[in-house]
Amino acid sequence: MGSSRTWQAGTKATLAISLFFAIGLQAGPAWSQAYPTHTLKLIVPLAPGGGNDAAGRLIARELSKKLGQQIIVDNRPGGGTVIASEMVAKAPADGYTLYLVSTAFTLAQILSPNLPFDSVRDFAPISRVGISPGGLIVHPSLPIKKVKDLIALAKARPEQITFSSSGPGGGSHLGGELFNMLAGVKLLHVPYKGSAMATISVLSGETSVAFNNPTSSLPHIKAGRLRLVAVTTAKRWPLLPEIPTIAESGVPGYEHLIWNGLVVHAATPQPVINRLHQELTAVLKTPSVAELLAADGSLPAIEAPQSFSRFLANELTKWTAVVKKAGITAN
Repeated sequence: MGSSRTWQAGTKATLAISLFFAIGLQAGPAWSQAYPTHTLKLIVPLAPGGGNDAAGRLIARELSKKLGQQIIVDNRPGGGTVIASEMVAKAPADGYTLYLVSTAFTLAQILSPNLPFDSVRDFAPISRVGISPGGLIVHPSLPIKKVKDLIALAKARPEQITFSSSGPGGGSHLGGELFNMLAGVKLLHVPYKGSAMATISVLSGETSVAFNNPTSSLPHIKAGRLRLVAVTTAKRWPLLPEIPTIAESGVPGYEHLIWNGLVVHAATPQPVINRLHQELTAVLKTPSVAELLAADGSLPAIEAPQSFSRFLANELTKWTAVVKKAGITAN
């Protein structure tokens, strides 16, 4: 009798567990189909204006059409993205708070290791959105038409050739320090408040070199007021196929991508992450979106969440080495 009751109890428990998993398997797709049911928010860790903000607004507009819900862009500048990152890390893990990240997102973890969040552990990647090159831009008064010319001049005049950046620890600063490290030279860093001022400094001859996005400088390049020597991508950029890369011009291994991407809270349910990736992929495949990104010198960067995760890990490793070598510290 006792064994019969034990068998019945075990059978009921097995049935209960089977039913639980069956419901769970059905709930995943159902949850994905139901999501979202109300307005979403896209956090942009920069002030309105500029390339990343424009990309964020474009994605918010087009993704809202796919999801059937409005996406409000919420600009949260300050602290080198720390303010925005902490806000997203503390938000509910329900997929209603999206976060547009870029190089500064990974740099924050390197420059400030005691943050109340972790850039890898606390966020779930959806996909990169766009990628674009930096450009090795020089003042035309310099006798530099090739990367090797700059290397020779910098070795002959150590710490006398200056390069501008949008600020300490920014992407254009790191692009220059990576060049210093791999080319074995010492260009002198001169920081400015923003990429526009950094470009103006080269235009005026106040500094000699910049590692900026060449798109905003194209009018000056075409007019001969600036010279675009090379791009910073590993391979030639499809939108500027005639311009060589730094890597192919004497600095093997050099690559500095300007990128942005979409992440959410790490504990967001997988069906929601899958839905966001699916719809974002559809948005990035839309010709009109590709055209608008190209106008800013970018190309869509469609990839699986796992691939984006590996990219973020590689960025963290790469820039940690550069930051340590150059002795860069947080402001």
